[in-house]
Amino acid sequence: MKRALPLLAFLLSACASGPPELPYPAFVQVDELPDVFMAALPGIRAKQLAGDLQTRRTSNRVNLPPDWSGTTGGVPGRSMEIFVLAGTVTLADIDFAAGGYAYLPAGSLGFNMTTREGAQILYFVNDMDPEAIIRSPILIDSGLLEWQATDVPGVMTKELRRDPGTGARTWLMRIAADTSQPWQSSSVVREGYLVSGEYRHTECALGEEVTGQYRTGGYFYRPASVVNGGPESGSPVDAVWFLREVSAGTEMSASSCVAGTSPAS
Repeated sequence: MKRALPLLAFLLSACASGPPELPYPAFVQVDELPDVFMAALPGIRAKQLAGDLQTRRTSNRVNLPPDWSGTTGGVPGRSMEIFVLAGTVTLADIDFAAGGYAYLPAGSLGFNMTTREGAQILYFVNDMDPEAIIRSPILIDSGLLEWQATDVPGVMTKELRRDPGTGARTWLMRIAADTSQPWQSSSVVREGYLVSGEYRHTECALGEEVTGQYRTGGYFYRPASVVNGGPESGSPVDAVWFLREVSAGTEMSASSCVAGTSPAS
């Protein structure tokens, strides 16, 4: 399992609002993180969500100013993902409004990237994985995809990417208003950003329930096997999450915060 970076602790210490204390990043409001410069995107400041100084893996939210022009940047030997949160971005002569998604595999030359009126994007650089099978770029307007039902009533998903070799996946999840999620966990690290709405969620940290509130722009980086969800989770409005796992994971169900887990049916 790839380790979380030491920089995360520094970033979280800079949050002004004082989210509930946990041994990992959760209930983070990205607006409250400090700005950092993006070497891959000249002249751009970003909010760094996670990363690893040794491998140069990084997760960021980036604001592109009006009339910005450049490239998708990237790191040699690393794959990249971009998700448009607001505004319009032109990639490879294709206009992507909010909901646009691009995956550039390792070895890709990248694309020209421009915006006329400015845009906000999520920008990820992933560790190289020799087992990855997807070798061609993926460009998707997620608005054209149908929501797919899950085993949990009120929870639906749109899959943006799933690599058959590594099991890495990226997807959107919509949770209907007044829907609670069951106690659950994933066998791998899961990263999430709240695209729209608000959401209350519970993390089971060291056997204790810690409940906090996410607003649009909320973020978490949850270690493998951490139980979360439970009857206190929910929202009076619909919530849409952008979620990632960088390796194959198994979803597990649990009867309570402290109970052992078993594969979800």
